[in-house]
Amino acid sequence: MVSVIGVRFKRAGKIYFFDPKQFDIAAGDHVIVETIRGIEYGKVVSGIEQVDEKELVSQLKPVIRKADQSDCQKHQANRQKAKDAMITCQQKIAKHGLEMKLIDAEYTFDNNKVIFYFTADGRVDFRELVKDLAAVFRTRIELRQIGVRDEAKMINGIGQCGRRLCCANWLSEFVPVSIKMAKDQNLSLNPTKISGICSRLMCCLRYEYDTYKSLRKQMPRVGDMVKTPDGEALVFGVNILKETVRVKLIVSKSKGSEPELGDDFLEFHRRVVIRNNRTRYNFTKKMVESGGTVQLQDQDDEVFAEYMQDDGFIAE
Repeated sequence: MVSVIGVRFKRAGKIYFFDPKQFDIAAGDHVIVETIRGIEYGKVVSGIEQVDEKELVSQLKPVIRKADQSDCQKHQANRQKAKDAMITCQQKIAKHGLEMKLIDAEYTFDNNKVIFYFTADGRVDFRELVKDLAAVFRTRIELRQIGVRDEAKMINGIGQCGRRLCCANWLSEFVPVSIKMAKDQNLSLNPTKISGICSRLMCCLRYEYDTYKSLRKQMPRVGDMVKTPDGEALVFGVNILKETVRVKLIVSKSKGSEPELGDDFLEFHRRVVIRNNRTRYNFTKKMVESGGTVQLQDQDDEVFAEYMQDDGFIAE
């Protein structure tokens, strides 16, 4: 076990471990540390704690010192210099006619490097731009191309929920998100409703996915034949959060033909429903795919009967 502190260099940024050495450091303090980018000013988000050496992904670097008032003033001055550097860089980009969008700029604490973040549709030849910037700032220049999700994280904004973006305020790392997560949660697959301001799937689709996935395993699927307190029935829909099953009772059935169903939809809790794993039916018309399941739209019973007569049910 080794003693470490957790340091963050940006709001909602990734947390890095450092060796506190002999310093008495607590959460909320600011420290000066050495990173692969150079000397940096960071905020301690977790105080001294013991962790297993196996959890460390790289060699643990020591804290140089606790930040004092002069370090804090220098950090603020660097942030102001970065704003001025943004203006200069934007002018140089326009001068060279490069198709790139400048997002942010930052100085390392020791001013040995200026880093510019930008987005672009493809690769950009910015060699001449770097030469111009180096002549102006007289320090090392780094241009780093980022994706649209990182752009949203840096700029911040308001999401569809009316709150500030998770990625810019507390989500330290992006997690993989897929369209299957939206399907399994019975969400609309309209891209405008499940995409964030970065035009990618919203990170929050991941938050409750494991719960939905766990609950879904305990529920019958649409098309399953089940036993209810009122008799055998066919599943037409499931509500994951309420843990209920929407069914129609089977009035009669014969081998090789479609079952005759009752007119009314009934709803039962999953605990009183027993699944018959041997029989399942596929609906073939008027289907609505939602959340990875297939649910029939509500219709008048007469219209429903016509579709059953035309297409019926196909037993697996």
